[in-house]
Amino acid sequence: MEFTHFDEEGRARMVNVGEKPDTERVAVARGFIEMKPETLKMIVEGRAKKGDVLAVSQVAGIMAAKETSRIIPMCHNIFLTGVDVKFQIYEDKSAIGVEARVTTVGKTGVEMEALTAVSVACLTIYDMCKAVDRGMVIKDICLMEKSGGKSGEYIRNENVFVKY
Repeated sequence: MEFTHFDEEGRARMVNVGEKPDTERVAVARGFIEMKPETLKMIVEGRAKKGDVLAVSQVAGIMAAKETSRIIPMCHNIFLTGVDVKFQIYEDKSAIGVEARVTTVGKTGVEMEALTAVSVACLTIYDMCKAVDRGMVIKDICLMEKSGGKSGEYIRNENVFVKY
């Protein structure tokens, strides 16, 4: 294994994917945001002063996936065929799980788009609730699975949501 984003002189480069065949590609990422129980209750009950936290966070995650190549320097600009952001409430842990599934048909994968969607969705929850809870913690953002392309399928061995 070697890093592909460096040339022979060790300088950063964007990998040329022009010769690669188009394939269907899917990536799923997950992460969590922990908060005070009162904050979670406020979100679930729709009482946040800035509006529907999960609806805004969902849209933010989708928008972030679409803009990944603008904020991650070596990412290719990819035509996405789908982005889905979902939430799971963990009342016993006072946390929200965020999952993003991103799809495309193209020459390069969508792992970074899925990870960016989860990150920004969590950050949006933080932003919308920070007035009442600055101690929220964003954690365990990771790639859960990917398919398509030369490297084929990847499935994370442990289920990150299981520990919640």
